[in-house]
Amino acid sequence: MSQAQSNEDRTPAQSRDWSALAARIAAWARELGFDALGISDTDLGDDEARLITWLDAGRHGEMDYMARHGSLRARPAALVAGTVRVISVRMNYWPAAARDAREVLADPTRAYVARYAMGRDYHKVLRARLARLAQRMAAEIGPFGYRVFTDSAPVLEVALASKAGTGWRGKHTLLLTRDEGSYFFLGEIYTNLPLPVTAPATAHCGTCNACIDACPTGAIVAPYELDARRCISYLTIEHKGSIPEPLRPLIGNRIYGCDDCQLACPWNRFAAAASAPDFVSVRNGLDDATLLDLFAWTEDEFDRRMEGSAIRRIGYSRWMRNVAVALGNAPPSEAIVDALVRRMDHPSALVREHAAWALARQRAGA
Repeated sequence: MSQAQSNEDRTPAQSRDWSALAARIAAWARELGFDALGISDTDLGDDEARLITWLDAGRHGEMDYMARHGSLRARPAALVAGTVRVISVRMNYWPAAARDAREVLADPTRAYVARYAMGRDYHKVLRARLARLAQRMAAEIGPFGYRVFTDSAPVLEVALASKAGTGWRGKHTLLLTRDEGSYFFLGEIYTNLPLPVTAPATAHCGTCNACIDACPTGAIVAPYELDARRCISYLTIEHKGSIPEPLRPLIGNRIYGCDDCQLACPWNRFAAAASAPDFVSVRNGLDDATLLDLFAWTEDEFDRRMEGSAIRRIGYSRWMRNVAVALGNAPPSEAIVDALVRRMDHPSALVREHAAWALARQRAGA
């Protein structure tokens, strides 16, 4: 566990007002741009059982790291020795200035990019702010044990966030709230401070199955159960190889991630827009770009444009693979055929394979 460097603590731990400290931590978090903060203990026994069942069913697909870490994800104290509490935060990311998501999805010539990827790489943004929060805590109480995470280690983020009261786990498996929807990033501070825990949130999905019905590929196989192998976010981001052919037509024009389950959720009528500058603005016009324009990018252009974006980590070949699939799902067009033909000598076999599939679809008038 990392040790915060700070002035000496003048208050003995046994006489500290931990509730007052927790309130100050929440206030500092708001000052740093976080939209909610909660504190939980480290008992994730029920979630661990569900995780093991999910892994045993192979629903993690090629995400071998999930199986490799196994139950470590559900045992914070095993991941970071000395952890007794987890501080969970969330930050809104919905880019209000972006073109309407449904309009883009309805236009098969345009590329749909998940709205969380419109701005800067959230890993860097949240991790830096969490580190600043921990440093602010150290300035108040002196050195203490902690480690910060943002989708960067074997952590059950949604389970911890739900346990900390910052929302509940929706049927789409994402964290959900009544007053701000589900469009937010999550982050954690594992700590050895015995802070008071906050009450878990009450679930309010009821009998609604809108997210399940909306999933283009049927990846939400039951309430609260996701088969990643069918999920468009997995297929276009985590999956490194060839996208299964039966699923390609179902991907439509979604080239990076998918928001359909969230767009369908009634609670997202109340979704809060991002306020952090890193997520307010849309980078590279990705809210309204045409498939042909993106397919014309060179590798150098991809690397340059995606600098500082979470998208860059999938690499140019997977980006082109995804765009090729979307072009195969677009209405027949001579311009698309010409673009695909020009990519048939691409150095990546992955790109050539998907371009050939798309070309056959275009020529068949699919």
